[in-house]
Amino acid sequence: MTMFSRTLTGSLLRQTFRTQRRYIHPTHIRRNVPTSLNNILAGGEAPAVLIRTVTPEGVELADGLVIPSACIFLEGQTFLWDVPEKLWDKWTPEHFEIFDVVVPKPELLLFGTGQRVYLPPSPIRQYLSKIGIQIDVMDTRNACSTYNLLTEEGRRVAAALLPITPQSWGRSPVVPDPE
Repeated sequence: MTMFSRTLTGSLLRQTFRTQRRYIHPTHIRRNVPTSLNNILAGGEAPAVLIRTVTPEGVELADGLVIPSACIFLEGQTFLWDVPEKLWDKWTPEHFEIFDVVVPKPELLLFGTGQRVYLPPSPIRQYLSKIGIQIDVMDTRNACSTYNLLTEEGRRVAAALLPITPQSWGRSPVVPDPE
């Protein structure tokens, strides 16, 4: 290899690298181009419910709404979930009946158990398996990020999330009706 070919190859690599860097660099966004991110592979609108972050106050959605108690994300909708305060104490398969009546059923249920991972008791796992739903148990932060990722991919996924810090329904703030 001659000195000229090494220089030319290095020059081409630097030029390619610079060109690629320009496309992803955030300062090259023009003012008349929308700055929101879109999944160009999906061909449709963004999912209805996306999670921005999880804090001790609750799950914060992409639109800024904070859900301070247990909740279920299913088919682009959010449901408040009334569960016993103590994990696995007095829990029954009836707490998961919503997944028995929904059509089509999610292929995967991401179950966020709060700050740490706690496996559900056998009757609950058996019930979900019987109705054809695979369950993946993880802490709530990881369940939220996995939910966002799978939802963006267009997968039929649901999330049942417990808050990071246990909160009862009585401590949840009440939103006054607009008059």
